[in-house]
Amino acid sequence: MPEVSIITPCYNSSKFLEETIRSVQNQTFTDWEWLITDDRSRDNSVEIIKKINDPRIKLTIAEKNGGAGHARNISLKNATGRFITFLDADDFWEPDFLEEMIGFMKKENAEIAYSNYARCDENLEPKIEDFKADKEVTFNNLLKTCRLSLLSSMYDSQRVGIEYFPEGSKREDHVMWLNLLKKIHVGKPLPKTMAKYRMHPTSVSRKKQNIVKDQYLVYKDFMKFSTAKSLYYTANWAFNGFLKYSKIFN
Repeated sequence: MPEVSIITPCYNSSKFLEETIRSVQNQTFTDWEWLITDDRSRDNSVEIIKKINDPRIKLTIAEKNGGAGHARNISLKNATGRFITFLDADDFWEPDFLEEMIGFMKKENAEIAYSNYARCDENLEPKIEDFKADKEVTFNNLLKTCRLSLLSSMYDSQRVGIEYFPEGSKREDHVMWLNLLKKIHVGKPLPKTMAKYRMHPTSVSRKKQNIVKDQYLVYKDFMKFSTAKSLYYTANWAFNGFLKYSKIFN
């Protein structure tokens, strides 16, 4: 079995996919499997992946378009690695991402860890200050802001099990991390910039005003909080999201 399973959803990602592939193949740590699930792309993403001659890369094509959470779940069902990590098909890892993260988790005896990541434009040029992994993550502080980004986080499935994404939510990553942190005491920060995140102008996660309702449902429907408690955490999330992305504070 590989030491780590990399989980990637792919949908119409041909513009940046080859760069993402190179960032994985250039990893100094080589004992990995990469499970890519294509969510019925309409471009040539599948053709790009099929051209790669690397047995560690395993492509699945979804039967129907079901969204990123659905695609990740398909890959998670087939994952065999001890460590689980995520990379979207347009993001980028530094060559020592896997080596640094796995080494840190073993040294710190961590069940979940996360690193800094650079926040870049579509050409991977810095756009605002790097996101800093400067705080331990707990269930309670993750309610107010999602500090765990998929591209710079990793968890130990031998110790905490596989956690699947809720389907049909635009905030599926936040729900998944909250469910995972119900099982453990704390996630550890690695204060090194190990990845690059493309900040697309049309990204759903950037348009906070469009997903306030979806965030409210994270608390109301998935965490089963009261209306007042759900509104309280939604307000905290919106305020912290403004601080996270505003150029005034970065």
